[in-house]
Formats: sequence, C-alpha cells, structure tokens
Amino acid sequence: MIRRNAFVAYVPSGGTLCGMSDEVTERALPISDEPADDVLGSGYTARTIPLPDDDEGEVVATLVHHRPTATPTGDAVLYLHGFSDYFFQTELADFHTARGSDFFALDLRKYGRSLREHQTPGYITDLRDYFAELDEAVRIIRAEHGARRVMLNAHSTGGLIAAIWAHWVRERGLIDAVVLNSPWLDMQGSWLVRTPGTEALDVIGKLKPSAVVRANEAGVYGYSLHHEQHGEWDFDTVWKPLGGFPVRAGWFRAVRRAHRWVHYGLDIRCPVLVMCSTGSRFPRSWNEEAQRFDTVLDADQIARWSPKLGRHVTLLRIEGGMHDLVLSAKPVRERVYAETARWLDAYLPA
Repeated sequence: MIRRNAFVAYVPSGGTLCGMSDEVTERALPISDEPADDVLGSGYTARTIPLPDDDEGEVVATLVHHRPTATPTGDAVLYLHGFSDYFFQTELADFHTARGSDFFALDLRKYGRSLREHQTPGYITDLRDYFAELDEAVRIIRAEHGARRVMLNAHSTGGLIAAIWAHWVRERGLIDAVVLNSPWLDMQGSWLVRTPGTEALDVIGKLKPSAVVRANEAGVYGYSLHHEQHGEWDFDTVWKPLGGFPVRAGWFRAVRRAHRWVHYGLDIRCPVLVMCSTGSRFPRSWNEEAQRFDTVLDADQIARWSPKLGRHVTLLRIEGGMHDLVLSAKPVRERVYAETARWLDAYLPA
C-alpha cells in the first residue's frame, strides 16, 4: 500500500557550510545555454544549468551529452551518479549510443563538473532539492533535443534520488523506464546501526547538520577501481576521491529520511529494473574480494526493498558484481549490458 503522506511539503534547503578544501581546483564551465567541449573529449559536450543560490553562493548542475553512434531512435537516457562521484563511465554511454539513444549524464550540484571552490562537496540537507536539476534536465532533453522517450539510469545514492523523484513526478509523464544500478535503499550494517544509531545521527543532523560523522579516509572501494591502484579505470580523484568525501550529519539525515519514504512504499508508474551484486563484503583493507562483491552497500538490503519502488519492478542479482556494476570485471559488466538490453527490448522496444 502506498502511504500518500510519505512526503511532506517540499521546501528547498540552503547550504550552511563555509567552503571546501583548498585541494579542490576550479574547473567550472561558464554559465551558458550553449554546450561546450567536455573534459571527456571528442563526442562529449556539457552545459551548465543555473540553479538558485544557496547559503554558500552560486549553484549549478551540469548536463553532459553524447550523441547516438547508430541510427537515432528518438530515445534518450539520463544518467545520475552517486555520492563522491561524477560521470566518467564512457563505456556506459557507448552502450546506449550504439543502440541509437542520445545519452545524457547529470553532474548534480556540488559534484564533479558542477563543483565550485566555495562549496562543500556533495553537501545537501534534503534530497528533494535535486528535483530542480532533474526537472530541467528532462525539459532540455525533451524540448530541446526532441526525445520522445526518456529512460532514467542511476547508481547508488543517485538511485535513491532517482527513485523518489520518479515517484514525485509519476503523473507528469516525464520518464518511460527506470534502470537502477545498486541503488541505496537502506543503511548497511547491523540493526543497532540502522535503528538507534540512525536516530542518534538524526538528532545531530538537525542540530548540527555540518558535523562530520565520517572523515575522508583511504577506501577499499576506491582502491579497487582506480588504474593507479588495483583497478582499470581512470577518473579525477579530486572529483571522486579514493576515500570519498566527508559524510556530514545533515546529509546523512536527508538520506535516512528518503530511505523511510522508500520503506513506506513508492508508486513509480513506469517499469523499473534494479540490478545489484549477489553479495557484499566489507573488508577493512583491500583484498581481491573487493572486485567481486559490493563493498559499499548491503546487496541483500537492495534486494529486500526493491519491490517497494513501484508496481512493476524487475530485480536482477549479478554474480561477481562490484558496487558500480558497470565498473566490474569485463565479463561481469558485459552481462550487465546484455541484461539491460534484454530488459529494454522487452519494456521499451524500439
């Protein structure tokens, strides 16, 4: 049953922090409706989406675009990244553009291409603040690029944001399918961490939202990805630190509120595909298991809560999958792409 009062009235929140680390350098695009060459190089463009200022100052999001390499179908994909992340997964873009879809990726405010020197990376106190850039991104994709159908593809915290936004706009006809890659649907850890621990941090998040509850530290997951460590991927470690950004109480409180909305039950009206690993491991130091399991989230929790997303949900567990399934070992991610293509052909046929 859908609990209709699961969402309270939406009031945008403002930033409350001073500024970001001096280690973060300015890479900002000028604010313009015209796309510019993107950092990913040939075939990629990016444009800024201006948003209302918050207490830290100027706020923007960034929409990256990659055109179809096959005969255009009129379809488009909008990708949404997770926490301590930004869009760099060009293989994912190639998969969709080879199917004839326009590929778009949104770097949310205070992340990646959208991060400004005066901002606290990733900080927000209400995940619904992101609805502004999602609304505008879909407007641009449909009105300016002529997309007839839009598939929303999101990862981790981006999957949580995408889910609550898809519920919120369910009667507006903005999206036609949702594909979630290891969405964050519940807190990992024991009952003690997920209940009394969450309640304590909820109080801290309300009284001292800027308090750091987990500092940036060397992370097993980051080391399992980067090509200079144990992985095969090249990404900007300023925009995606190997140990992640510091977690602040206000941000954590916002995430746990969104988890509660999922647990009450959402009503996403279009078909939803959820993919996650078959298992999780949380080693304290890097070992080879980190490249065969989800080392960030509890995959069983993802599987548990996925049916709460809507009326038409497909769940797929991927053997050997890492947290970001499309960054897993090549045979694993090839299966991810094959299963995604099979699902799209069934529920969003050309």
